[in-house]
Amino acid sequence: MKRPRLNLRKALFLLPSLFTLSSIFCGFYAILLCLDAPDADAFYRASLLIVFAMFFDMIDGRVARLTKTQSAFGVQIDSLADVVSFGVAPAVLVYQWSLEPLGLGGALAAFSLVACGAIRLARFNVLAMGEKGAPKKPGKYIVGLPIPGAAGVLVSLVVANHAVEGTLHRAPAIVLSVVLTLGFFMVSTIKFRSFKDLRWGWRTFAMIGAAVAVSAAAAIRFHPSFALVALLVCYLALGVAETLFNVSRGLRVGMRRRAARRRRVDALSDDDLD
Repeated sequence: MKRPRLNLRKALFLLPSLFTLSSIFCGFYAILLCLDAPDADAFYRASLLIVFAMFFDMIDGRVARLTKTQSAFGVQIDSLADVVSFGVAPAVLVYQWSLEPLGLGGALAAFSLVACGAIRLARFNVLAMGEKGAPKKPGKYIVGLPIPGAAGVLVSLVVANHAVEGTLHRAPAIVLSVVLTLGFFMVSTIKFRSFKDLRWGWRTFAMIGAAVAVSAAAAIRFHPSFALVALLVCYLALGVAETLFNVSRGLRVGMRRRAARRRRVDALSDDDLD
């Protein structure tokens, strides 16, 4: 009787999915910690689990590229994992942590985070698919704030507030504005850097240096846990600033082209009169 032979090539396709499932487990367990009258420590542990989910989310893509096992199935399961770990889990966390006193308004705000994240992931999957259905290589920019970035902002606020024993969770109006702003960034057409094709030049060094300086200043002024908050805020500000710069440059180019076209039309009209 012949023993079944292990196909290592097929087994490698399972490896990235194992990391993706680990990310889902972290998000699922974070949700469980936020249920049944959680305390401050439960919120802190749930936040750390979402951070671990981010780690597994970064690893699965790199493992897939390293083993050359990228597939359309991997893209889809990764998006489903992101909805759970960076959509539902942070929404439940922030609702239980701060938004619950707002009642239905707080629940709708938390749901908007999940809805905007799902829309953003669906749009990303459509844009990421090539002509033959295979995933394309990520470009320099990503349309809309990535859902792990939105989750990271909320998690960093919870962790920082816990570290300094602050009272941010008692200001649901502020947290509500943060949640709605993050949802808007996710479904917007603002382009954020993916750092997949980073070119090292003076602009890149200046950008990284400014972000590090702001993060260090926040850590020294308040608490080391605020460094991540400052870093993520710098990422958001960079995306908005670059988008505004590109829009203004496009408007200037368009105005110059219209002026040149108008001059050509005027010149042709003068020739006809002659």
